[in-house]
Amino acid sequence: MGVEIKETPVSEADFESMKRFVYEYLDASVKNEDEGGRMRWYPWHSAEYRFNHTLNVLSIAETIAREEGADVDVVRVAALFHDVAKLDADQEIHAEEGARVAREYLSSRGSFPSSFIDRVCRAITAHTHSGDLADLSLESQCLLEADLLDKVGANGTVLMILRMGYEARTHMDAATMVERVYERGADACERIESDTGGSIAHERLKRVRWFREWLEMEVPEMECDPDSLE
Repeated sequence: MGVEIKETPVSEADFESMKRFVYEYLDASVKNEDEGGRMRWYPWHSAEYRFNHTLNVLSIAETIAREEGADVDVVRVAALFHDVAKLDADQEIHAEEGARVAREYLSSRGSFPSSFIDRVCRAITAHTHSGDLADLSLESQCLLEADLLDKVGANGTVLMILRMGYEARTHMDAATMVERVYERGADACERIESDTGGSIAHERLKRVRWFREWLEMEVPEMECDPDSLE
């Protein structure tokens, strides 16, 4: 019996075109807002931040998908489109709107199988699922876990410190803010189902603990709860 060779429906040229489309869509969403806009003064309310988050999620999701045996093409495309509508739709429906944009794009460009498009859109829609991840498809799990993990670790710590500046907090609040990153990461660990995602989560949480300990060593007056990072 011969070995079946799976032909990927997404070429690298296709994927690069998708990347350009997603960035341009995000950029247009910000430019088309009324002046001020929702959280416009936060750095993460920008096409640049949202696209960088998308690429981070893409990288993590692809790693999890390859290790866990998911359909990597479905996961990659879903990761790329998962937040495409984040800046122009209400938060509660941005996943559904992102799936709609992805379906329109994939249906009108190239010759992607309808079953492939359906699986991509289901994963995008499910990435805001708040219940048990075991209830989702493997591809949806990979995307949701990656989305959770991007806010954990060094990246999450830097974003929280940026937020301190925008909220006019002093560096003496840093320990409290970093603790929030740790708590968010710990909550994410409890939801993650895959061994690969769990390994990434625990490694990233260690980095948050190291940073908190570093702060406490160098800033003696910083308030700390010795049990908070246990």
